Formats: sequence, structure tokens, C-alpha cells
Amino acid sequence: MASAEEEEEEEDNSSSKMGTTTNSSSSKNNTQASGATLLVEPATDNKDTTAPGTSAGKVSETAKLGKGTCKDNDDDPDRTSKDYYFDSYAHHAIHEEMLKDEVRTRTYEMAIMQNKHLFQEKIVLDVGCGTGILSMFAAQAGAKQVYAIDCSTIIEQAREIVKINGLAEKITLIQGKVEEIELPDGLTHVDIIISEWMGYFLLYESMLNTVLYARDKWLVPNGIIFPDKAVMYLTGVEDGNVKRDRFDFWDDVYGFDMTPIKQIAISEPVVDVVDAKSLVTDSVPILHLDILTCTEADLEFASNFKLTAQKNDYVHGLVAYFECAFTQIHKPIGFSTAPFARYTHWKQTILYLEEPLTIFAGETVFGEISCKPNKQNNRDLDIGLTINCKGRYSEVKDKKARFRLR
Repeated sequence: MASAEEEEEEEDNSSSKMGTTTNSSSSKNNTQASGATLLVEPATDNKDTTAPGTSAGKVSETAKLGKGTCKDNDDDPDRTSKDYYFDSYAHHAIHEEMLKDEVRTRTYEMAIMQNKHLFQEKIVLDVGCGTGILSMFAAQAGAKQVYAIDCSTIIEQAREIVKINGLAEKITLIQGKVEEIELPDGLTHVDIIISEWMGYFLLYESMLNTVLYARDKWLVPNGIIFPDKAVMYLTGVEDGNVKRDRFDFWDDVYGFDMTPIKQIAISEPVVDVVDAKSLVTDSVPILHLDILTCTEADLEFASNFKLTAQKNDYVHGLVAYFECAFTQIHKPIGFSTAPFARYTHWKQTILYLEEPLTIFAGETVFGEISCKPNKQNNRDLDIGLTINCKGRYSEVKDKKARFRLR
């Protein structure tokens, strides 16, 4: 896969290539991986680092408004935790964090703006548009019309943003749930779907389900999805200081045993920045997704893994990260959320083990990792882990752990 020239050598996002093998034919992706073939090099250009999406145009009188349904009344007795998910995206701070993530935002900008030939006079659907940044990129690239959908009330600010940037005639904003709305004017097909659906551990918050629904309902045959590939990886980490601070703390709290809380705490994955120097093993892929063909069933997976130690050290936990790519364009590009890549707001997800493994270079940790939506709230993830290790000092057989990412 081709790669873009690096903009900032000291902040290299990745120098690897994304594997193209996908598995979307069943609900269980059983991937036995002994070595990782990592992603494409990051999207970079020669632009400065000013905030994206700041170009202005003529101010139009009104922004178009599509028809949709979305509960936004806090007093509604029928509201559920799923409804409050959308409320969390109403606050500007979460959008500020995402917009300031230049790896994320610049990659989308380049994928769109460097491929204007794909957007000329096309109908584009933006799933989960937020502030409208991706919609505005698409409009600037020459889209005939962009339909931007979001259930959060942030769409009210997006409507103003679109208006003051002179793009109201090109972008139709629709507040509602994708699964409940119809596109205006009887529109039944779109040429391109753009969406920033990725969550922590790639699948947290289950927004990809919504993208797949939109794909199956509206995308034309041989249509384009940005991005269209995603791979999740697993690696081992030495992280004794953090483990002691977060979990072993509960063993003795001012002289009191509070280990019941420790059991709860260690069952929750930690989303944080992992120092690349603390990685102990190689990285292996545990999930491949082709967004053009995968189904909702593929988002529930079980994958075998085998990690090989690169040095003598301890394994306190397993780290998950992901990479995404835009491969339907002239020069495919992508980004990585790996510990050895440039920072993104997704950081990494760490699954801490109750007891560390003492491991020597060349020894292996192997087992299975599984993931499925939580039954009570399908935006949460239930993650299962089975660990095996037969080393010089550590011997573990079918040690099981359960986590809930919420």
C-alpha cells in the first residue's frame, strides 16, 4: 500500500503496512496470529498545524434541516442509557478533543481533499456528523450534496457552523437516529459514506453498527466508505508502577483491606497512553474488518493469539490498539493508535492481569480474546481473556479474566 510523505519525522505515526486479510463471513473471527503486519504510513501533508476546517465562505441565510426523530428531553420517562449516550456528545469539549486530534482529523481531510475526483457531483452521507467537519471537507471537495446526520444536540451548533462557512446550500443537517430517519426528497441512494465511528478498543459505543445500517440501506453498489478497513492488535506490556497505583492500592488503605473494590477495578479496562518502551512482546492482529462487506455479527468476535516476548521482563497486562485505512482512494492512507505511533485521543486500552507473568525473550503467551456487546447496554463491551504461559518461571494454564468496558 502506498504511503504519504512524513510531515513531522519526530512524530512518525507508523512506518508499517496494513494487512489486507479480512474475515467477515461469520460472527466468530478466529484469527491465529503469530506476527503482526502493521498499518499504512500516516496521512501527512505540507500544511501548517492551524486548526482544521477554518476556511470561510459567504454566509448563507439558512442551513437546510432534514426531518428525523431524536429524544432530547431529560424528563422523558422513556429515555434509556442509549439515549444518554447521545447527550454525552452534546458538550463542546468532546468535539474539541476530537478536532484537536490532528492524526484523526488531518487524515480524513487528506483522504477527502486529495481525492476530489471521487466527490465531484456525488451524494455524500456523514454518519454521526458532530460539528460537521467531515461534511464541510466533502462539500469543499465538490460533493453535489452532503446529508449530515447526528442525534446529539451538537447539530444545532453544526447548523450554525455550516451557515457561517457558506456551505448551507451544500449540506443538509438532520437530527435523528440513522435507524429511524428517511433522507429528504425521497432520496434512496448515496454515493459515499463518511464517518468517524471508531471508539476505544475500536468497537466501544457500537457506532459501527449504525454505519453498517446506513451502508445496507443507502449506499449504491460499488459505493465508497471512508474509512473502509480497520485492524485491531494485541501486545504485552510491563506496567508494574501503574498496576500498583491503580489496583494494589486497595490491598491496604490506611490500614484497611478494601480488596472487594480491587476486584471491580481490575475488571475494567484502562484507557490511557502506553509508553512504547514498556512493550514486552510483539504485536499480533486479533480482528480484521472490511467495512464494505462486514456484518453486525462480525463485531462479536473470538480470536486466538500468540505473543512472543522480545526481552526478559514482566507482563502486567495486554494492550489493544487499532489502525484504520482509506484504501478506495488513489493513494491509500491511514493512521495508527499504537503506542509507538503519534498520540491520538483514542490512546490505548489495557487489560491488566491479576498476577504478572515473568517471561524470558522467546517465550510465548497465548490464548483467546473475545468481545461482544453487553446485554444490558450494547454500547458497552464485554471482553473475555484466556491466558496460557509455560515459561521458565511462569506457568499458567487457561487462566480466565472478564472485563467490561463502559
